[in-house]
Amino acid sequence: MVGLGNAISDGYLVVYYPHLLVLPSYQGKGVGRLIMDKMQEIYKGFHMQMLTADGNAIEFYKKNGFERAGQTEPMWIYSGGDH
Repeated sequence: MVGLGNAISDGYLVVYYPHLLVLPSYQGKGVGRLIMDKMQEIYKGFHMQMLTADGNAIEFYKKNGFERAGQTEPMWIYSGGDH
């Protein structure tokens, strides 16, 4: 496996994409774009598609049609140590 993505949805209006992961050696080769295209194909009619983009991935998501949500700020309670 070189990449994976997942989505959480209410089934009608909102979808959240919590993960899109591609092995570093495969990044820049269209794998992430293919995964995102497939997920957006499933959820294309939804009112809101959301994600939280790591700083290194912002340009990738912009190329896939995402934009900053107004003046929102990402917030979380996170117990991990990898960010």
